[in-house]
Amino acid sequence: MAIHPYYMLDVFAEEKYAGNQLAVFRNAADIEAATMQKIANDMHFSETTFILSDEPRDGGYDVRIFTPEEEIPFAGHPTIGTAYAIIREIIRKPVKAVTLNLKVGQIPVTVDDDGVLWMRQKPPVFGPTFAPGELAEAMGVQVSDFDDRFPAQEVSTGLPAAIVPLKSTGAVRGARRSQDALDRLHAKYGIVTLLFFSTEPRDRDNDLSVRVFTCYPSVPEDPATGSAGGCLAGYLSLYRYFGSGTVDVKAEQGYEMGRPSLLRLRAAEKAGIIEVDVGGKVVMVVRGELL
Repeated sequence: MAIHPYYMLDVFAEEKYAGNQLAVFRNAADIEAATMQKIANDMHFSETTFILSDEPRDGGYDVRIFTPEEEIPFAGHPTIGTAYAIIREIIRKPVKAVTLNLKVGQIPVTVDDDGVLWMRQKPPVFGPTFAPGELAEAMGVQVSDFDDRFPAQEVSTGLPAAIVPLKSTGAVRGARRSQDALDRLHAKYGIVTLLFFSTEPRDRDNDLSVRVFTCYPSVPEDPATGSAGGCLAGYLSLYRYFGSGTVDVKAEQGYEMGRPSLLRLRAAEKAGIIEVDVGGKVVMVVRGELL
């Protein structure tokens, strides 16, 4: 029977016990999908990943991602956290880049000298827009809290999210999630993730205050969401939110959950395609073995 080392990491974290928690399991090719799902549910983090082999295939490492409810094709903090684990525990020497083979395709992750890992996401796809009244109840805010200079819109870089601009951080902090309203949005539009933001961060060195609600009862709010962060970066570029199509900002998330997180977001349009990169730091907290 194969030995399955595992790790617990804090992703998009500047220190331990912050950011978004992730469990990563190695040598997982012999673990059945149904068992992976049970493990993910048992860990009960927003996502758990499984590296199928320590040997790369087609230039990348095969990885599967599970929420407590289901397998998903892509997610941000699992991509960055798993890349960190591969570099530190499998490759075991400094490298500038590593590629993950995910259900959505190959995702490259690069490493800066300051320890920030960057993932290049798929180009954003822009979906339908939503009337504020359709979203307000799910977020527990007033229609008047919406920044009507910009639309609320579905964006996907591999996993769709509804991107919602609000006028103030007071509205962001005061939001209250409604499961019933989220269930109705999911049934009508297929919405799983709601990201809402404002330009009043706690730290003056940062640019945005962000929260993310999901329709999953097991993960009602996410402390750091790389996939939705990539959608936000594409949105900011498309609408020139900061006056330019080039985006280079820092987004705070997770403070309301006691898990302060920091995501770096970059985007720029090149030859009609918006390129999106999401970056953050990772801290390893636990090393163990699956029995």
